[in-house]
Amino acid sequence: MATPESNEQASGTGRRAVLGAAVLGAGGTVLGLAGPARAARGAGQGHGRGRGLDSLPVPMVIGHRGASGYRPEHTFGSYQLALDMGADIVEAGDLVPTKDGHLVCRHEPEIGGTTDVADHPEFAGRRTTKTLDGVQVTGWFTEDFTLAELKRLRAVERIPANRPHNTLYDGRWEIPTFEEALRWQDEQTRKRGKQVWIYPELKHPTYFRAFGLGLEERVAKLLRKHGKDRRNSPVILQSFEPTSVQRLRELVDNPLVVLLSDAGSRPWDFVESGDPRTTADLVTPRGLKEIASYAQGIGPTLNLIIPRDSAGRLTEPTTLVRDAHRAGLILHPYTMRNENPFLPAEFREGADPDAYGDVFGAYRAYFATGIDGVFTDQPDTGLLAREDFVNR
Repeated sequence: MATPESNEQASGTGRRAVLGAAVLGAGGTVLGLAGPARAARGAGQGHGRGRGLDSLPVPMVIGHRGASGYRPEHTFGSYQLALDMGADIVEAGDLVPTKDGHLVCRHEPEIGGTTDVADHPEFAGRRTTKTLDGVQVTGWFTEDFTLAELKRLRAVERIPANRPHNTLYDGRWEIPTFEEALRWQDEQTRKRGKQVWIYPELKHPTYFRAFGLGLEERVAKLLRKHGKDRRNSPVILQSFEPTSVQRLRELVDNPLVVLLSDAGSRPWDFVESGDPRTTADLVTPRGLKEIASYAQGIGPTLNLIIPRDSAGRLTEPTTLVRDAHRAGLILHPYTMRNENPFLPAEFREGADPDAYGDVFGAYRAYFATGIDGVFTDQPDTGLLAREDFVNR
C-alpha cells in the first residue's frame, strides 16, 4: 500500500522497540487465534469457517508490505516474518511493471529509496525526472529496467531514520516478482497447513497504461495461470483508482477493494478523465453504494475513520464505518504504525520520535468503530490488540 500519507516520511533516530520478532518468535500460533468475530456483512465468521472472505477473522490484521516495521518492505523476509507473527493476510505486492512487462513488488515505480540502485554505476544514466500522477519525481523507475536488470539490485530500508534496526537487513533480499509471490503463497500454504492470503495493490494504473503497460490484464493473466482468479480465491486486489477496480471486475472474480486517500484528494484516474469528484464524494452513502456495485470493500486512510485535530489528537469517529456496512462493504483502513510520529498525539509516549507509543490504546480506538481489519507495519502488536479487544 502506498499513499499520500502526511506521516510517511517522519524522521528520527534511536528506536525503542518493545515488541518485535525477537520477542514473539516465529510460530505466531497464539497470536493467530481468532476471537469472537463481529459480523462483517451480516454473517461474520472466525478462522476456519465459511469460504473466501468469510473464512477470515474480524477484525483481521493485514501485514502492510509484510512486517515492514521489522524488515525492509516488499521482500520475502518481510512477508515471511508477517506470517510467522500470525498476520491474517500479507500485502504481498505493490505491483509495478518492468520495461519488459513483468510485475514486481515495490512500494512505488521509483526505486531509489527502496533498493541499492544508486550504488550501481552501470545504472547511473537511468536516473531521471518524471511526472507521476501530477508530481515531479526524480530517481530510477522500474519501467526503465528489464526484470533481469532489476534482479541485480537488492532491497534496502525505505525510512532508515525511523527504523535504523531494519538497515541491518539491507542487501539481503532481491526484488520479488508477483509470480514469485504467488508461488511463495502456495509454498507457505503447504508448509503451514492453512491457507495463506495475500492482498496486492495495483500502483498508478493510469500512469502505466499510457506506456502500454496495463496492469489489470497482467494481474489477471497471472491469477488465471495460478488458478487464483475466483470469488473464493485467497487473493484480494486493491487500487486507489476506481476505474482500475472496475476493469479488474471484468477480468477476474477476486474480492476487490477501492483505496481512499484524504477527503479532499481526487483519484488520479478522475483527474485524467475530468471527473470532478473527490474522496469526500466517494464516502457519502451515494458514493459507497456506487462502489458496492463493483467492489466488496474499501480501504480508507485512518483519518477518514477518526479524524485528527490540529494537535494530532483523535476527534469523534465519522459515520463511514456505519455507512459502508449499510452499503454491504467491508473496511480495511491503513496504516497503523507503532512509532510515535505515526500515532495520534494522545498515544505517543515521551519525546523520542522512534519510541513506540501506546499502540494498543490506538488500536482499541479504531477497532471500537467496527472496522473489519487494519493494515499495520507491526502485525504482532495488531494481533495482540485484536485479541484483547474481541475477548474483553
